[in-house]
Amino acid sequence: MEDYRSLTVDQIRSGLEQKKFSAAELAQEALRLGREANEACGAFLHFSPERAAAAAKRVDASLAAGEPLGPLAGVPIAVKDVIMTEGLRNTCGSKILEEFTAPYSATAIKQIEEAGAVIIGKTNCDEFAMGSSNENSAFYPVRNPAAPDRVPGGSSGGSAAAVAGGFTPISLGSDTGGSIRQPASFCGVVGVLPTYGRVSRYGLVAFASSLDHIGPFSRTVKDSAQVMNVIAGRDPMDSTSAEAAVDDYVGALDGNVKGMKIGVPKEYFEGGLNDQVAARVEAGLETLRKLGCETVEVSMPHTEYAVAAYYLICTAEASANLARYDGVRYSRRSEESETLGDMYRNSRHEGFGKEVTRRIILGTYVLSSGYYDAYYRKAQKTRTLITKDFRDAFEKVDALVTPVCPTPAFKLGEKTADPLEMYLSDIYTITASLAGVAGISVPCGKTSEGLPVGMQILTGHFEEAKMLKLADAFEKAGGFSA
Repeated sequence: MEDYRSLTVDQIRSGLEQKKFSAAELAQEALRLGREANEACGAFLHFSPERAAAAAKRVDASLAAGEPLGPLAGVPIAVKDVIMTEGLRNTCGSKILEEFTAPYSATAIKQIEEAGAVIIGKTNCDEFAMGSSNENSAFYPVRNPAAPDRVPGGSSGGSAAAVAGGFTPISLGSDTGGSIRQPASFCGVVGVLPTYGRVSRYGLVAFASSLDHIGPFSRTVKDSAQVMNVIAGRDPMDSTSAEAAVDDYVGALDGNVKGMKIGVPKEYFEGGLNDQVAARVEAGLETLRKLGCETVEVSMPHTEYAVAAYYLICTAEASANLARYDGVRYSRRSEESETLGDMYRNSRHEGFGKEVTRRIILGTYVLSSGYYDAYYRKAQKTRTLITKDFRDAFEKVDALVTPVCPTPAFKLGEKTADPLEMYLSDIYTITASLAGVAGISVPCGKTSEGLPVGMQILTGHFEEAKMLKLADAFEKAGGFSA
């Protein structure tokens, strides 16, 4: 199947209807490519050939019976290994869950399978989604398909690499502080952060519950819009999912962006921004101007406090959420223990990696008596101010455009010795996470070394349709190679 790596969702659907290929053939090709490349790339932790074959068989049977196809019928999809998929291993990239099998499926998984998607495997990620490079996986790192000596970004590096490498047209990831948008930027694909509450978190293994999101990666904006049409909406199984009406995201892609006002936050273009990244994002802004958009400078005055606030809030929530992995219920249990206390300590010591341990310790500290008000409460107040910055900006503009990351993909091992430098990779993405607004990373060209650069488009709460419309118009105007 020569053109499999470039197929879109629409092309898969029309190909099935015209009998150019079957869903079974698509699944087999996706599995073949993924397995052949996995030793070098490391995008997948587990493959699911039986599940894929069964799903493909259902699609082919429906087609043969003349039944209408679902919106994702036959589309091979990869799923980050923090999203529960019944019957498949769900390790979260951690030794503590190395043998854990999901007893149920996340709502998003049920939705994509009901839409006809074919899950071919679970993708590699930073342990419990904690990282910016996918080097914190307990099993092996992921390499960037665009530059194998470089990281793919984190924590959803495997999901981004699956799409960038051509193994699947679509993948699902999770984003807590940039874990979809940053890998999308580094790998040169589209990555969507839905508004907090837009997509159900039921079945997403919790890292930081007030910040975690599920979202898609794809090669085109329209493909992500099609996935969003399937997974967006209220879920009674998730008390944080919103009642807000769901737009037709594909129908919104009408290209009519003339007159839209684009805010350019000055704080995102100061300091340590790489010159080539800045140039590519500015070229992207020029493309939007040619489409008839107006760009205006805006200020987000509390941006400088975002990194500190984020790493206090997310670690505090991680400390609470990861307390459940105690070696008693379903996680790894140490065999080198004589007492109950030893079993708790040893199980967690053997099961958790350095970065997860670091964040648990930091989070426990900031929640402890005497420090809660000084750190955690102050961080939450700062979060409120950052959210107000966004609300004030969106009263003046339709969208904000910023870089995704200060640099292109960095080399494997380059930042592992300095956690603070690694954390600063998220400086342009964590603000949107704290505010709970919608965001997307779209490719906007490459550096002189051929490394992809992403441009971030942010819109207000539940304004994904506006965001996707702008991103789609940008893509169609040639902005992906701006």
